[in-house]
Amino acid sequence: MKISYNWLKQYIDTDLDYKEMSVILTNIGLEVEGIEHFQSVKGGMEGLVIGKVLECEKHPDADRLSITKVDIGSGEPLPIVCGAPNVAAGQKVVVATVGTILYDGDKEIKIKKGKIRGQVSQGMICAEDEIGIGNDHEGIIVLEENAQIGQKAKEYFDIEDDIVFEIGLTPNRIDGASHIGVARDLAAYLSQTKKNEYKKPPIDNFKIDNTDYLRHLAEEFERLQRAHINREDEDFAPRVKALLTASQLQQLGDKLHHLRHKKSPA
Repeated sequence: MKISYNWLKQYIDTDLDYKEMSVILTNIGLEVEGIEHFQSVKGGMEGLVIGKVLECEKHPDADRLSITKVDIGSGEPLPIVCGAPNVAAGQKVVVATVGTILYDGDKEIKIKKGKIRGQVSQGMICAEDEIGIGNDHEGIIVLEENAQIGQKAKEYFDIEDDIVFEIGLTPNRIDGASHIGVARDLAAYLSQTKKNEYKKPPIDNFKIDNTDYLRHLAEEFERLQRAHINREDEDFAPRVKALLTASQLQQLGDKLHHLRHKKSPA
């Protein structure tokens, strides 16, 4: 059974590190047979920060290069030579600082201070494929204007960095087959010295907050229902349904019921 260290800490209040927790789990009968370091993006975006391009001018000796100055919120702006065609002053960007290791499959690329065609470069402005969040290499990532200069990229992109316990379950310990079961056992053990109750984690992050988009979907859904979903639109309704929660579908159903039984204007 794989159990997430981060998820357990959402169920119980504890400052135990993962090594201490693994020992306790084994002592209470949930033997930890292995520990795995999980990152949703390889390298965890260590060394990547949000910056702002203050200046951008053409490289005097290379038509396809630009010389930029980038503020990353830690002292003097960095001179960075960039080859992306879309780089421009005023942009919020992702910067790999000197010493950062990027990954191209299994290949590691370490960012170094150096000169590119005679111009000093102290970092790299990144495209999405270079930091592991996509495949686009047509240009650098341009972030929203509200991105904070100096913020770690792993925080901005909400990159997950976790420890996963591999627990060897025996038939009599089915309580260890879920995170909440393991959390209850941990809370009971920790309560021997200090009261510690498990709690259900918040579900706020699961809320859909794009109400404008949902409203658009609802209008489209109703339009298709009123038109009895003609042949070229047959695949649209299932796709709408897949994006909505049960309660939202119920609300749409109520609206559609009202529309079906509403008399047409004379």
